[in-house]
Amino acid sequence: MKKIAILGSTGSIGTQTLDVVRKNRDLQVVGISAGKSVKKLEEQVREFSPKIAAVWEEKAARELSERIRDTDTRVVCGMDGLLELASMQESEILVTAIVGMIGIRPTMEAIRAGKDIALANKETLVTAGHLIMPMAKEYGVQILPVDSEHSAVFQALHGEKRDQVHKLLITASGGPFRGKSREELKNVTLEDTLKHPNWVMGQKITVDSATLVNKGLEVMEAKWLFGMDLEQIQVVVQPQSIIHSMVEFKDGAVMAQLGTPDMRLPIQYALYYPERRCLDGERLDFAKLKAISFEEPDMETFLGLPMAIEASRRGGTMPTVFNAANELAVKKFLQRKIGFLDIYDIIGQSMDRHIVRENPGLNEILSAEQETYQWIEGRW
Repeated sequence: MKKIAILGSTGSIGTQTLDVVRKNRDLQVVGISAGKSVKKLEEQVREFSPKIAAVWEEKAARELSERIRDTDTRVVCGMDGLLELASMQESEILVTAIVGMIGIRPTMEAIRAGKDIALANKETLVTAGHLIMPMAKEYGVQILPVDSEHSAVFQALHGEKRDQVHKLLITASGGPFRGKSREELKNVTLEDTLKHPNWVMGQKITVDSATLVNKGLEVMEAKWLFGMDLEQIQVVVQPQSIIHSMVEFKDGAVMAQLGTPDMRLPIQYALYYPERRCLDGERLDFAKLKAISFEEPDMETFLGLPMAIEASRRGGTMPTVFNAANELAVKKFLQRKIGFLDIYDIIGQSMDRHIVRENPGLNEILSAEQETYQWIEGRW
């Protein structure tokens, strides 16, 4: 029986992780967490009987405690609660499906406790990769990517020598606005933005896909996950979302991981690595597949990708500023307080004003995040 804990069990990745658990009787959920989704968390507690349920907000924790007082699940809250869940003795692997930089400290705590990490939280490596990867090596734990693109690279690299890699090819669907001009993006609505053509994801990640910020974050993350220079990472648009990413080796051979757009595959692969398990669902039918096409990303219209690369190139606290500015800008867009293109303006202005601090520790990273939030709130 493999015992897992999930940070962010009520979100898109978290709920699909629980779908994988339902299909595999040798997985046991010992810890779950959510921000404030009490009703959904109660349903999960009653179905999976975890030892701990962590809730971010104290009011929500009190409500959950009342709702599940007839169970044996203990409710904890706040950052202390997340840290307790991340390091709980009973778990073997922590699924970090939580969104935002809030995931950094619990991930570090889990590593210290010797837990493998099934990583779906981009911000952890984007802002603190220089801390996380050496920690994982020091404590002998595995960082197993859950993002479909990084999982694809991880699978293509299995059994290969890293020094034989020429470059990584990270694929992008292009999002709902692929092919549109900047002029056409001026008046797009929230509803338009959330209509991703291929994937079912949370709202924040769906917006990030539309701006290509998501792809920029994936490039930044791949740099740390696979020890690559930015020049060795290329983004290519693959509109059908059939090829999830590729690796080109020094001899010119290219290995690609293909499959239907189903996030349960990379989740299950991370939970059972290196074993593969049967997964129900649709399979690729190559006889019916008409074409697999490729395009270059439009980095003059979709500024999220080039700004992310620039932030990563400048390093230090700049990736934190990029991430924090995007996080708050997307929140304001989801609240209909700003337009789609304002997201780029907020990120760009936040980066322009920031003075980079080199080799930041955790406190400096969190400080840069807060400074960015405060600056944006004072102007937008």
